[in-house]
Amino acid sequence: MMLRASRSKAATDIYDPKTIEERRLVAGQCEEALRYGIKTYVDEMDDTVSQVYAAMPTRLYLIGVDGQVDYAARVGSFGFKPTAFGAAIEAYLRREGNADWKKTQAFDNVKGEA
Repeated sequence: MMLRASRSKAATDIYDPKTIEERRLVAGQCEEALRYGIKTYVDEMDDTVSQVYAAMPTRLYLIGVDGQVDYAARVGSFGFKPTAFGAAIEAYLRREGNADWKKTQAFDNVKGEA
């Protein structure tokens, strides 16, 4: 996979990784190039998490420390709203009493939401 970051968007030459190692490598390259400040997790090769959470093409979830879904964005690219996701994270952390948490640069720099 070739990745170029341009402001908040990325252009990619996509291929379908054949091994979990390739998938992790591609995810790491995206995380590094996009610098969005959110930990990246990679689904196993059977795509179980993607299927269970209807994550195609893109979907944001906030999973609480209790394992429950605290925020679920709408399905599809029109539901991809990083600012709303950031607000959900802030609200969750306030409810959980994490007064030391500060907004990250990733959420401060979000632009171009629909």
